[in-house]
Amino acid sequence: MASERWSVRVAKDDAVFAAAHFITYGGGQCEPIHGHNYRVWVEVWGELDENHYVVDFISLKQLLVEITRQLNHRLLLPRDNPWIQVQEREHEVEARFGGRRWVVPRGECVILPVSNTTAELLAKWIASQVRQRLGERLGVEPDRLVVEVEENVGQRARYEWFRGERQV
Repeated sequence: MASERWSVRVAKDDAVFAAAHFITYGGGQCEPIHGHNYRVWVEVWGELDENHYVVDFISLKQLLVEITRQLNHRLLLPRDNPWIQVQEREHEVEARFGGRRWVVPRGECVILPVSNTTAELLAKWIASQVRQRLGERLGVEPDRLVVEVEENVGQRARYEWFRGERQV
């Protein structure tokens, strides 16, 4: 029995962002604040629509660029990390880890609903944003969604989301 599967992949030079972060590891250690020039790829799997698209490349690229621009030139902070306390104020955000403290103007950081700002969890968050916007704006519910986040050449994390049971 024959079967077909379709996907589109967007990997464009403007789906990038430069951001600072720090992560916790090893049961409560925290690395110094540092930055990366991230690159993002997205792949959407699904059925063809009436135009014979899984999703239009231009629309998918626009969504991805919009999402990466939210992160560009920002400090990425994890909202759900048990060792980092993040307090939002009207004009600033304060983050604390042990005796360390960072105060950042409100517009220069993004507080993400993640437990750590690793490339893996950034890929998952970006995938959730892509999926939500595909549905809201384009009426597309993918069968599978793959997002890769590269934080440095040769260092890339991949997140895959599947509708229903895991597909091979």
